[in-house]
Amino acid sequence: MNARGISHTRNLLARGDLSAVEHTTAVLAAAREQDTLGAYVTVAGEEALAAAAHADALIRRHGPNAWHSRPLLGVTVSVKDLLQTRDLPTTRGSLLPNDRPRQDAPAVARLRAAGAIVVGKTTTSEYGWSASTVSRVAPPTRNPYDPRLSAGGSSGGAAAAVAAGLCDASLGTDGAGSIRIPASFCGVVGFKPSYGRIPYFPHGADRLAHQGPLTRTVADAALMARTLQGPHPDDPDSGLGSLDAPRTGPVLRIGWIEYDGTGGEVRRVSEQARHALAAQGHTIEDVEVRCERIYPALVDITAAFEAAGARPGDDQDADPGRLAVIRHGRTLSGADVIRAEEVRQSLRTTLRAVMDRYDILAMAAVPVEPFEAGAIGPAWAADPRDLQWLAWAPASYPFNMTGQPALSLPAGLTRAGLPVGLQLVGPVGADELVLSLAARLETDLGLLPPPPLRTTHHPATTH
Repeated sequence: MNARGISHTRNLLARGDLSAVEHTTAVLAAAREQDTLGAYVTVAGEEALAAAAHADALIRRHGPNAWHSRPLLGVTVSVKDLLQTRDLPTTRGSLLPNDRPRQDAPAVARLRAAGAIVVGKTTTSEYGWSASTVSRVAPPTRNPYDPRLSAGGSSGGAAAAVAAGLCDASLGTDGAGSIRIPASFCGVVGFKPSYGRIPYFPHGADRLAHQGPLTRTVADAALMARTLQGPHPDDPDSGLGSLDAPRTGPVLRIGWIEYDGTGGEVRRVSEQARHALAAQGHTIEDVEVRCERIYPALVDITAAFEAAGARPGDDQDADPGRLAVIRHGRTLSGADVIRAEEVRQSLRTTLRAVMDRYDILAMAAVPVEPFEAGAIGPAWAADPRDLQWLAWAPASYPFNMTGQPALSLPAGLTRAGLPVGLQLVGPVGADELVLSLAARLETDLGLLPPPPLRTTHHPATTH
């Protein structure tokens, strides 16, 4: 089984070349038996097949009109294990008990209402704390282009599942790069919409977390994002990013950022994307975004949030890496957190001024190539006690702190055959502009070749 994306599956279903039951059955079997990467922690069962049978009945009854009100009808979608689902257990990547109600999160409910078939829960780090997919619940998620290496995280299972053809699309979360980093490492599209565009429940007081799609193509990401967006009463911030900024025309002003420490192969591949943007006629200028203490501020905001949610007696069963973050959070004063929030406000002001000069910012989504599968980062950032667990991804977390829409698009392969993602960032609310430019660039760059065959088997739990 090799699911090839939303648009491809919809076309097969519409032509009658495939039934939803056949498609779902094959995807479930592949997820149970061919998940060589540790993408899934739980695979769905009878409820998914019942949803597929219902989809087939609607297609027989209404033909092409069946998709008018259900744009994802018959499409297989996985859900990151941080998000609650009514029919599948949610471990949140943790040995700690999950006391949240067993009901669909708002975005999951919208997927089902659009006709999508939830085929399983994808692997994450505990509570999504790290930008790799390592936990005590499941083996590390491995990179589909080289299983010795990391898929990134914390939506690593989602990215690996899409890249390996184990679902048509996936719903992930992104609190500091957790959609875009694994999308870049695994060669898929990962889109973090503007903050609040897609409702998030339970809502995080740190106001960093977004939900968004991981897909094979930009068109698929756009379809999913539009299906999921809109206010919801359970998320007081939902709807904040719902108004699109006006389009500026086909020729855009693009600010190009290169972060310190960008590897040579990452630079070479991303420069190819820069040339493609220039060939489209856009104006491209190098730009630096200077704001002091961004990373320490992120660490303090994140650590304070993790410490606030840690219950007495949890330490023994908590992930050791996340526990180091919690312990740092316990040392912070209220004044420390306010100072970190002041840095966030300064960053928002700085980037708003930058976006007055440019329509889009572009850069390598991740400046480093994938590291070992069992690590939380490159060797210099692999000890969580050093609190450098996200310092190697400077292109990701600033845009969580500002709430701007950001998309990682596959730009090409390194000489070692590893994907490199190009990140496009727009002003808050300019989601459609980001998606439109990404679609044009995808046409010029082309899709990546599929990942090679894998041999290591890490079976998921069957529900």
